Amino acid sequence: MENLKPLGKLIAIGGNEDKGTYPNPRTKKKYYLNFFELGILKRIVTESGKADPRIEVITTASMIPEEVARIYVASFAMLNCLNVGVFDIRVPEDTDRPEHLDRLREADIIMFSGGNQSRLTEMFGNTEFLRVLTERYHHHANFIIAGTSAGAMAMSKVMIRGGSVPDALMKGAVKIGAGLGLMPKVMIDSHFVKRGRFGRLIECVALYPKLIGIGLGEDTGILITEGNLIETIGSNLVVIMDGHNLEHNNASLAKKGAALSIENMVLHVMVKGNIYNIKERKFYPSKDILPPVASPKPEAQAL
Repeated sequence: MENLKPLGKLIAIGGNEDKGTYPNPRTKKKYYLNFFELGILKRIVTESGKADPRIEVITTASMIPEEVARIYVASFAMLNCLNVGVFDIRVPEDTDRPEHLDRLREADIIMFSGGNQSRLTEMFGNTEFLRVLTERYHHHANFIIAGTSAGAMAMSKVMIRGGSVPDALMKGAVKIGAGLGLMPKVMIDSHFVKRGRFGRLIECVALYPKLIGIGLGEDTGILITEGNLIETIGSNLVVIMDGHNLEHNNASLAKKGAALSIENMVLHVMVKGNIYNIKERKFYPSKDILPPVASPKPEAQAL
């Protein structure tokens, strides 16, 4: 029976996560930004529960995979994580190679880089690699799947492929496709605040009002536990859009290019430490005020 609460964790990052400053060779002093003490990559490592976890970086989405790989290997090394490999899968035939599946089964952390999210679905959709990845996420405690920018957007089942920001809120401005399906109840957008992507996420939620829209700011992410609880991490903002109670909404009937008319969109703005419950659609300022989890009732003892 499928585990309704995944034992693994997802970490979706909005892009441009600060990876710190390399050592200065002249002064021989190491400069670290707050990112390394309080930020996202360190949080990814911490959530694995291991000091030196096995990390596999997937650079498939990027058009400069070698450069991206070097940056991530060096960044994790600055956190004393040296057990890092790189999957540079460029063609679908490489995805399900036995050695790749073996490495996937041994990994503690899978990290998807940024780039083009459609490349991820083209390479990994309907593959044994995706099946094993999903199985490990559901059944292996503390298994981490992290993704930045395109890697974050591809986590959802309904995925934003792209779209014009200037034309946002005109029907058809947003391009939508199928994602990897790790998060079936949400849609994720990245670089959200800096690139002004509010309009295109509003259109997505208007088209799919039973899904929660998540806009990730840069150097900001969300930690998702049990497939349901979202915790904001990083230095910027996360925007939540909830269309469950929309009243007037012409998104499904409007012709392409027509302006959208939407009533009663609910919006939350989250900063580091804020929590959002997807199932209950509730915002909490911190973990400290989350309601206690109800313990199962003991079975009645036989007389």
